[in-house]
Amino acid sequence: MAPITNQSLQKIPLSYASCSIGCRPSDTLPRRLEAISKAGFISIELSFPDIIDYGSHLLGHAVQPDNYSELLIVSSEIKKLCDANSLTVMMLQPFANFEGWPKGSAERDDAFARARGWIEIMRIVGTDLLQVGSTDTPSHKISTKREDIVADLRELAGMLAEYKFRMAFENWCWSTHAMEWKTIWEIVRDVDRPNVGLCLDTFQTAGSEFGDPTTASGLIENVSPEELRKKFDKSMQELATSIPADKIYLLQISDAYKVSPPLEDKVVGGLRPRGRWSHDYRPMPYDGGYLPIEDVAKAVLKTGFRGWFSMEIFDAGPEGKGKKYELEDFAKKAMDNMQKLLKACADE
Repeated sequence: MAPITNQSLQKIPLSYASCSIGCRPSDTLPRRLEAISKAGFISIELSFPDIIDYGSHLLGHAVQPDNYSELLIVSSEIKKLCDANSLTVMMLQPFANFEGWPKGSAERDDAFARARGWIEIMRIVGTDLLQVGSTDTPSHKISTKREDIVADLRELAGMLAEYKFRMAFENWCWSTHAMEWKTIWEIVRDVDRPNVGLCLDTFQTAGSEFGDPTTASGLIENVSPEELRKKFDKSMQELATSIPADKIYLLQISDAYKVSPPLEDKVVGGLRPRGRWSHDYRPMPYDGGYLPIEDVAKAVLKTGFRGWFSMEIFDAGPEGKGKKYELEDFAKKAMDNMQKLLKACADE
């Protein structure tokens, strides 16, 4: 296993998800990008909803998510904003609900049409990486067979390869078929394409295997706390020793609040409890969360990975009702806490 030296951690490039900052309407995309840049981040994950939202300001009317002629105009302007702030676009995200639709279905046709449109956006903003989140559609509508998932992702990989683009596949802890890191690693391994790797995430990993927003303890309670810790440690050891470093494309960083009272264990607004937890209860490291995110980061670094660390947080406060802050202060704190996390991961 690779030692985690301070010197090697200083080479890690740092990114910030564009959707992960801003708490009021005046926190426009240009102001957010400026704050991210001033804090010292060198790149962004560009969020598709931010393209839609900025487009409405830029063009003076609502932009439809399938109107790619307008979306490409907006994307070109966002590229100029990034250039002006010395930021690159590390990745376009979140491309969701792609894999598993029945052949010949309208949903499958839409998924591939979206893929073609998003590839055009990637060309305009200058990124070579597309984040694909593991499908979170109710399972009765899609196939969860491994061979179907793999076949769809291979087809998408081929589309991306035409432009020398890559795919970062991510487990979402409320996904229909791929909630844990091991599942997406097995899928990526089986897809077996040189341009397909992993988007790992401290929240998604610890949130699927350690935390539970529906319990009073905030922990998975089908085993004792001691056994849970033992199982999680074993999982992190397996991650560190089983994934090749070059198959990890980035690590997203966030923690989670312990929800009190716990979330109801039912679907609300189309989202399972962990989905709602992900959307509103994810602070930056060392800012009120409780998940063992340092352990996840250390396991990823033990593979030898020294690529992108990207802050992706959704912090609506411990009660999920909203949180007020100033952009530049928040971005600076995110950088400080990112550096604190890196320092805590070092062996020496």
